[in-house]
Amino acid sequence: MKKTAVIVVLLFLVLSSGFSVPNDVIYSEGDATVKFQEGYVEDVYIGDVYDTGDTITTGYDGFVELDQEGLVLKINPDTGTLIREGVESITNPFDEFAIEEALLTREKYDGEVHVISMGPPQAIEVLRNALAMGADRTYLLSDKAFAGADTLATAYTLAKAIEKIGDVDLVICGKQAIDGDTAQVGPGIATRLGFPQLTYVSKVREIDPENKRIVVERMVEDGREVVECSLPVVMTVVKDINDPRLPSLLGIKKAAKAEIPTWTAADPPVEPTKIGFDGSPTWVMRVFTPEQRGGGEILEGEIPDVVSQLVDKLLETKVLK
Repeated sequence: MKKTAVIVVLLFLVLSSGFSVPNDVIYSEGDATVKFQEGYVEDVYIGDVYDTGDTITTGYDGFVELDQEGLVLKINPDTGTLIREGVESITNPFDEFAIEEALLTREKYDGEVHVISMGPPQAIEVLRNALAMGADRTYLLSDKAFAGADTLATAYTLAKAIEKIGDVDLVICGKQAIDGDTAQVGPGIATRLGFPQLTYVSKVREIDPENKRIVVERMVEDGREVVECSLPVVMTVVKDINDPRLPSLLGIKKAAKAEIPTWTAADPPVEPTKIGFDGSPTWVMRVFTPEQRGGGEILEGEIPDVVSQLVDKLLETKVLK
């Protein structure tokens, strides 16, 4: 029986360490100036561009990269996109579930697990993590020509890499990246490859390699649905599907010494007009923090009186005419 070929697609992310800022301090780097409120911020993700005077609070409200000396945020003035070179990398959390599911599939049905990611050179570290977990082979797509890609161009480039690897039965992606939150790359890869797609998969019930069939459970708004589909297929997974293993010490040592091939725009046969910034039909014109709203007003009294007050105020503000 032919071995099952499983490809896992990793979405590159960058992560800063936590930082402390005094009250209303403004940090500057080139043309970018960002104002921070007092407090300590952890797990701040790069991914958005802020205008002068924008206020960042905590957690996912602020997508900037900082070090202990202040702001380290560089924007390409021509494209308006973030420059990711030279920043720390992490594995997209949802992709760790994809890696684990690929490893479980190999253990049950035999086969090989290939992992690919597209990003700057330091993205190779997320691939080392995949090798440490047990992946057979990894590939990094890294080229200045890929920079500034939106989800459409990213999906195209990754699909071309998958075609270069060839003879695939199952492509597994995390449901989405935690910075962009679009959930578009997995389905985009499926469209480019001409494969069916199974999104938000919470359980793989069965894979029949001989008859090229797979049965899964998908999370939907009001429960779960069971779907049977032909192989090859692109599958995006949710965190309910498994518990990712920790890399072993031996795996970490092997991964540290492994040579990971880097593919450029010349390796998978890509059309230059479909990759990177030039191949991206969508772009962010401006990202900004909405103006802070004033406090609301609570109307008190008996229901008929409150209704009358509410109608008067709606008329006064011309919400009602």
